[in-house]
Amino acid sequence: MSKINTHLLQIFVVTAQTLNFRLAAEQLHITQPPLSRAIHNLEQRLGVKLFLRDTQSVQLTAAGKLLLPRALAILAMLDDTEKLMASLVEPSHLRLGLTTSVEAGSFSKLTHAVATALPGITVELTYDNSPKLVAAIKSGRIDAAVIAMPTRTLDFPVQPLGQQAMMVAIASKHPLASRRQLSLADIASEPVYHFERARQPAFFDYCHEIFRHHHFAPRFLLEPNDHHVLLSDIAAGKGLALLPASFKALRLHGVSYRKLKEGDELALKLALITGTTAHPQADLLFDLATKYLQA
Repeated sequence: MSKINTHLLQIFVVTAQTLNFRLAAEQLHITQPPLSRAIHNLEQRLGVKLFLRDTQSVQLTAAGKLLLPRALAILAMLDDTEKLMASLVEPSHLRLGLTTSVEAGSFSKLTHAVATALPGITVELTYDNSPKLVAAIKSGRIDAAVIAMPTRTLDFPVQPLGQQAMMVAIASKHPLASRRQLSLADIASEPVYHFERARQPAFFDYCHEIFRHHHFAPRFLLEPNDHHVLLSDIAAGKGLALLPASFKALRLHGVSYRKLKEGDELALKLALITGTTAHPQADLLFDLATKYLQA
């Protein structure tokens, strides 16, 4: 039977790296006496002294210095082995995030195709703004997400998909609604609903850089989070809105959608983001997203 176990090795490594029994105990979330007993136990099993301690300092012995790199290598190998074995287990679910920056119905073909292609897997959907979906990827709460770009992606793998041009949502009774196409200059004197920067900082800055380029500085109104409320306000003549093209699917009496001359310039781009350790079905998900979300 081996004289060493991983628990003792972990305690030894942290103690050897800190050279401070109190700090090592804090990092391991234990008290100092059990840590000291564990080190003594390991030294007894190996038959060598690993630390030299006095009232002023803690130092590794020659044996301790030899053991440290080997202990690190053993723990790393065990961690890699656990990850490798876990990757061979076919997951029973796929947790997919979908951005709320586009109309939710535009994902229906994709979600149906994913469910059809993966009959043995439960697909769990999360709808949220793109920065929150990236945070969910980071924390491991979801496996992949379709997000709106630009968004700060924290260096996670990102694969571009399609894009949606911006259009103008306007009250049908508004005089400008009689035109087939509008420009930013045409609506510059109108109140325009726009999302707050905290919801999507990178895309907000991207839009406003283009607005400045076109000298577009209307009176901005805070866009409601609920798109149905937004469209009701537009129908009531309270203001206009610039929305991705998928929102044309939301039909509401009194609201018309018009092409925007600068729509492609302001286009919302979609991308698939995955965690550092990709879900086994990530490639299939990208293929389906490419097929169903391309412009």
